[in-house]
Amino acid sequence: MPTWTSGVCETNGIRLHYLRTGGARPPVVLLHGLMGSGACWTPVARVLEGEFDVVMPDARGHGGSSTPHHGYRYDEHANDVEGLIRGLELSRPVLMGHSMGGMTAAVVASRGAAGLRGLILIDPTFLSPERQREVHASDVADQHRRALSLSKSDLVAQAIARQPHRSPEIIELIAEARLKTRMEALDVLTPPNPGYREVVSAIEVPTLLVIGDSSPVVTFEMATELRGLNPRVRIEEVQDAGHGLPYDQPERLAELVASFLRELA
Repeated sequence: MPTWTSGVCETNGIRLHYLRTGGARPPVVLLHGLMGSGACWTPVARVLEGEFDVVMPDARGHGGSSTPHHGYRYDEHANDVEGLIRGLELSRPVLMGHSMGGMTAAVVASRGAAGLRGLILIDPTFLSPERQREVHASDVADQHRRALSLSKSDLVAQAIARQPHRSPEIIELIAEARLKTRMEALDVLTPPNPGYREVVSAIEVPTLLVIGDSSPVVTFEMATELRGLNPRVRIEEVQDAGHGLPYDQPERLAELVASFLRELA
């Protein structure tokens, strides 16, 4: 880990742990996906830190943040992000989120209260009601419960077998994050999610939507529909990447993000 700051922000009755690259630079807040952590952004943040103050919080129920008994819906996650922005006195930050973090970032932006300069959505969990019910009824919670009984080395070995193209650093960071994700965090999978079409339509800041060419979540056709709903949305498709785009192609993603951020300056 580079020499970044590790801190805690108290908001909404909980403690949010975060990593921060620091410096008198424009702030960018990176929100991870379910079963991730702020540290999972390390390869991306390493590219961005020379030009931006990168803040990487752990969502509630993840990493070093608090685990309340309830409050894991997207509205609560969005409230936490707004509290973090206020608590750290971030001026006109850009918000970037992947998967669960992408939906959270979109909800924050749709409210228009956080003073955002821009928004970056990386294959956010924009799911139809039917797909939400399918995911909730699946064995994802049981899979995670079993994963929590394993050692980090076991999780790393499994991940290497499944995703041999990913870097050893990424695989280790994901394994560490998984073991620090409490079962309560999976409550975010309980339907219904916010209506993503309404959320996107309400966003009033420049928005970059980044998808992988093989993602089953936000397809190119769906991205095109979202751009039709809101002309502020720009689409970038990354080759050789699935839903785990920040893990599959972190350097390519960081280049796209940095280019977009420079345009907002």
